[in-house]
Amino acid sequence: MSEDIGDRFQQETKYDPHSLGGHRLDWSERPEPFKEYLNATERVRLPDVDLSGYSKPLAECLFQRRSIRAYREGELTLNDLSFLIWATQGVTARYGDTLFRTAPSAGALYPVETYLYTRSVEGLKKGLWHYNVRSFELELIKEGELEHELAQAALMQPVVQKAQVVFLWTSVSERSKWKYSQRAYRYIYLDAGHICENLYLAATACGLGCCAIGAFFDDWLNRIIGVDGKTETIIYMATIGLPKKR
Repeated sequence: MSEDIGDRFQQETKYDPHSLGGHRLDWSERPEPFKEYLNATERVRLPDVDLSGYSKPLAECLFQRRSIRAYREGELTLNDLSFLIWATQGVTARYGDTLFRTAPSAGALYPVETYLYTRSVEGLKKGLWHYNVRSFELELIKEGELEHELAQAALMQPVVQKAQVVFLWTSVSERSKWKYSQRAYRYIYLDAGHICENLYLAATACGLGCCAIGAFFDDWLNRIIGVDGKTETIIYMATIGLPKKR
């Protein structure tokens, strides 16, 4: 990897009033905004979210938010998982074909896809699931124990093996590049940051532990998820678990 690639990217994707303009959107070339696994071996409709059950004040959640890496054994409830997923990428409004989410996205293009490994969740098989935004469903794409593989890919961080759930976020970059060209990569990572912070706050409201992870072998995770690492690639992950009492 070139030592100055990050510096060059920062410089070469700067906006300048003299260089903007001239780019027109080709609506016939717009990428598909949603992903769905039609061959999923199982589909689970997530429970409707009852927001009255998560009434901890926002200021308190902000104050208490921490990266928590020590988890105890036990099952995460499906209701809590549903709330966490809704808090990160749940639909809050519709405008035409655009489904607005709980987390902001540049141009409302939503390039980030959500996958979850469920190790111990009430009513769910162990395995890798994809979150279907439109139907608020989980689609099972790989059944079985994957915590050791995921931990290896995350530089053997033990928190990954102990978590009840591991969130895995990928980027479908063409959704953003269609409009923003190379600058899209700046926005994609900002989008992922918004999503993960929502997860932190939602986990705090549930009394759960959350820990974001940015250190991983990209293509190891891409292979586990089953994406090519080019048109779609891993960009971020986070663990959710029942915190150990201090």
